[in-house]
Amino acid sequence: MVKLRINGVNRQFDGDPDMPLLWYVRDNLEMTGTKYGCGMGLCGACTVLVDGKATRSCVTPMKAAAGKKITTIEGLHPKGEHPVQTAWRECAVAQCGYCQSGQIMQAASLLSEKPKPTDKDIDDAMQGNICRCGTYQRIRKAIHVAAGQVKA
Repeated sequence: MVKLRINGVNRQFDGDPDMPLLWYVRDNLEMTGTKYGCGMGLCGACTVLVDGKATRSCVTPMKAAAGKKITTIEGLHPKGEHPVQTAWRECAVAQCGYCQSGQIMQAASLLSEKPKPTDKDIDDAMQGNICRCGTYQRIRKAIHVAAGQVKA
């Protein structure tokens, strides 16, 4: 049995401990904000926070999540008002939107570690998150806005 905490709620999972965390979140808990992209941890669409660190949920087995605190996009802020989420809206970052929950979670993790990131810090942290629409400049600006470094 795997015991974990997701978005502030204690959970337990009695299934296959090798099942990816992504499938538990999406299929069992019906939290579909976290997206399936490549299934190999390369695109970032499935990014969640595990004990505050950006983690690819598609390659994280349930047994690795045991005892951990997981935050999905649904749990980042109850009303979608986390500084990164508001900056995303202010900067009109999303185009198709598919990758955005993973981008936001990666950015939230970055800002928790580096509250005033440089462009290089942002580029380094975000490089594993792919946006097929190419909104990288808006993503960078939104992270600076969320950090309070520039106005939208």
